[in-house]
Amino acid sequence: MKKNLLCALLMLLPFGAVHAEQTLTYPKKNIDVVIPKNPGGGTDTSARTVIEFARDRMPSGTMMVPVNKPAGNGITGLLEVAKARPDGYKLVMTTVELAMFPHQGKSPVTYKDFTPIVTTIADPVAVVVNAKSPYNTLQEFIDAAKANPGKIKVGNSGMGAIYDLATINIEKITGTKFNRIPYNEGTGPSIAALVGEHIDAVLTTPGSVKSQVDAGILKVLGVMDEKRFPLFPDVPTFKEALNLDVNVKMRAWAVLATTAKVDDNIKKQLVDTFTEVVKTPAYQEALKKQGIMPVVITGDDAYEMMKDDHELYGKLIAETKKK
Repeated sequence: MKKNLLCALLMLLPFGAVHAEQTLTYPKKNIDVVIPKNPGGGTDTSARTVIEFARDRMPSGTMMVPVNKPAGNGITGLLEVAKARPDGYKLVMTTVELAMFPHQGKSPVTYKDFTPIVTTIADPVAVVVNAKSPYNTLQEFIDAAKANPGKIKVGNSGMGAIYDLATINIEKITGTKFNRIPYNEGTGPSIAALVGEHIDAVLTTPGSVKSQVDAGILKVLGVMDEKRFPLFPDVPTFKEALNLDVNVKMRAWAVLATTAKVDDNIKKQLVDTFTEVVKTPAYQEALKKQGIMPVVITGDDAYEMMKDDHELYGKLIAETKKK
């Protein structure tokens, strides 16, 4: 699978795109890139894509080596890099779970244990309903929830996971109460249940339902972000749809990071290099072909995103423990 994925990534590179100027000068040996997920998923794919586009920026004879370490729900890989020497030779793909797990007693490390480099995924959470649903706007959906507390069935990828917490956040913001239905096997089964009309809505990322929306099977009512999502430019944000005073932001992100307290020069080289990479049209087109919308959130901006989410999920998880 890994060999096939690498070949696919190479095919996405246009002629001449790999001949980039060397911008990483510190490596004297290979850099390990720990991916705390199984091969083939969005986090794994985006990680391999970004390091593939950065490969010619490395010194001759060195390379970035991706290693999948999904053990312990990904905690094993996170711990390895968090405890590594801060020399820039170990990187790791952190995900939004890093903002949740510490508050759930699942992880001893937080965003503070890492130096963010570049964001490869930052897709907003969206409210999705069946195309046959009577709700054509997010306001209609919320109004129905207010009129029928605890009756509208909203699917998620498991209790305490991002989409379940997003549902709780919606309840908090709008004064509603849903019947939260967990599908612990992931978003796939929850989307299938929505297609089969077994539930009323699903919270997931817009890209995960694009094929069903394009086919006229599902429809997206709103996205939890400060701006509209490029895949569905006609779908409003929560602030727009509900006439709120503030933005509602919840995103499923993946951030390539290294160990905390890394040397400032090494940090600058890594952040500058990957900022250039994610701005290149070839890289952005490669991501789009894989159903991932490119973003440019790097360095300190990525740190602030991780910090904000750590605080947000801390509050939401604390509220669930009170119930």
